[in-house]
Amino acid sequence: MKSKSHPGLKIICNNRKASFNYFFHEFYEAGLSLKGSEIKSLRDGKANISEAYATNERGEFFLVNSHIPLYKQSSYNNHEPNSNRKLLLNKREIRKLIGKITREGFSLIPTKLYFKKGKAKVEIAVAKGKKLYDKRQIKKQRDWHRHKKNLLRNKN
Repeated sequence: MKSKSHPGLKIICNNRKASFNYFFHEFYEAGLSLKGSEIKSLRDGKANISEAYATNERGEFFLVNSHIPLYKQSSYNNHEPNSNRKLLLNKREIRKLIGKITREGFSLIPTKLYFKKGKAKVEIAVAKGKKLYDKRQIKKQRDWHRHKKNLLRNKN
């Protein structure tokens, strides 16, 4: 199956584990404040956001625990691979996200890291964690749909 591609959008990495562990409610696009060596490393297509999440510190959001490896060609001014990276959002979006996180108990989980028109962007989902029984139920539904497809295909 071919994935949908948007013109001017180069996906660096996806967080496939997030859809299994969380229910997504809303998606936001945020810019990233990065150093030169971080951008070079991202252009090589190397990054990992599977264990990352976003936190609120004094009215600003930071991406925590995202891994961007060191850029080999960079010299003494290389970056730290697991440092916190500032998310660039509008003030209205920041207020809305702070309200959802504090009142309703949601988390901010990055789902996709990509370049859009040459700028590094991250897609953040407002998500609520799944319980173990939710995960089991979804697994059963997937298995049933797969089995149903096979039955229909063999019948025809």
